[in-house]
Amino acid sequence: QVRLVESGGGLVQPGGSLRLSCTASGHTYNSFAMAWFRQVPGKEREFVAAMKWSGGTPVYADSVKGRFTMPRDKPNNTVFLQMNSLKPEDTAVYYCAAGMGLITSSLRNGAAYGYYGQGTQVTVSS
Repeated sequence: QVRLVESGGGLVQPGGSLRLSCTASGHTYNSFAMAWFRQVPGKEREFVAAMKWSGGTPVYADSVKGRFTMPRDKPNNTVFLQMNSLKPEDTAVYYCAAGMGLITSSLRNGAAYGYYGQGTQVTVSS
């Protein structure tokens, strides 16, 4: 069993920055992949960013590429979502996800992840 705990959401003005954190506890393995998804009420969950825990370059949604990055603190089982140049359309509940044994082509597929955190609200508004 894996537990994911997110933090760092809040209210920020357009053009501002926020950093979300997600710490995994329980059984974590090098074969895991970690990801961030977001969801607005009434809309489908949207892929944001993902990476394989074993290493490699993170992948990003086109809508956030160049503005968001996904660094990690491997010894502490923590991934981050560094969000810069935020826009009102980035407003959503952001979820951390973890899954085991994902291949690269599945990293953007929310259904491939077996574990999700509780979500944290990000609101971008003036």
